[in-house]
Amino acid sequence: MGMSHTLFICSTCSPKGEADARGAALADDLRALFTTSDMPQIRDFIIETQECMSACADPVAISFRSAGKAAYIFAGIDPERDHADILAFAKLYIEAPDGWIVDARPCGRLRHCLRGRIPAIS
Repeated sequence: MGMSHTLFICSTCSPKGEADARGAALADDLRALFTTSDMPQIRDFIIETQECMSACADPVAISFRSAGKAAYIFAGIDPERDHADILAFAKLYIEAPDGWIVDARPCGRLRHCLRGRIPAIS
């Protein structure tokens, strides 16, 4: 079994102008998308919701985590339109041994939503 990768999605974020949180629906959409991937590591991605990730001013927030890798937090995610860019980032994250992604251009709009990259603990 390979390294475990987790995508956390804020379950309390509401897109601007909307009353309802969209994190659970986004998590369901991404689980469905990831399970159809041709990459076994993507199919094994753990997708969880997390209450409040403290990015309330710029919903929706997501975070990528894995032991021994840099962690990433993104905000301003569009729960309807960013699925492919989130998948593209997940592929780069899996392929980066230390999680440090230098060129995020394949991730489209998502790279402009990056709010933080935290180095791995060594």
